[in-house]
Amino acid sequence: MLPYRPRNRWTALSVTAAALLTASPLLTACGSTPHPGAAAVVDGDRITVSQLQDTVEGVREAQRKVPQSAQLIQDTGQLSRATLNSMIFDKVLARAAEDAGIAVSRRDIQRAQTAAEQGAGGAARLRALWLQQYAIGPGQVTDTVRNQLMMDRLARSLGVEPNDPKGQSKLGRALQQASGSMGIDVNPRYGTWDEKKVLLGTVKESWLRKAPPAPGEPA
Repeated sequence: MLPYRPRNRWTALSVTAAALLTASPLLTACGSTPHPGAAAVVDGDRITVSQLQDTVEGVREAQRKVPQSAQLIQDTGQLSRATLNSMIFDKVLARAAEDAGIAVSRRDIQRAQTAAEQGAGGAARLRALWLQQYAIGPGQVTDTVRNQLMMDRLARSLGVEPNDPKGQSKLGRALQQASGSMGIDVNPRYGTWDEKKVLLGTVKESWLRKAPPAPGEPA
């Protein structure tokens, strides 16, 4: 049994969000924002630059500890923007799930994470795989499992298969609706939020981390 699919992807849709779903430091180029210190504001809640930097550094710190660290860091050169994309998307997914009446309990998450760890050959092995293949840091594993559960349940509530093109289209519309209601405002240093793709416009789809398979699914 192979490990869970996460986020930025959880399914090809959730991670690239509508397509649908660093070595480089945070940009310091000029740009004005009505929310000083915020990387983005989503539904009135700030994602601060400090929060973004802490999340990115968590991944970088883990990457620096593995033998192939230089290659991992090189391959995830847009980690700051991709991480912000994921942080925003997580909130959009949570709103779409809430609008659909979907809830994920702590017990649900624990059981799914345990299954993912067992399928990967242990918790340490799961963290290593997700870090190397999807740039998911050790501190993001539980959130990734939660998001996958929400995405899977959202798909079921809509009566679709996430990997089916028609299902992706229907999921995309639900995410677009949620995104459009949240007043997403991104600091210009990081780009702009694309409401149609549910994606940060400056993130390159070729880099976006793909989703690990869910428990029992083929790689």
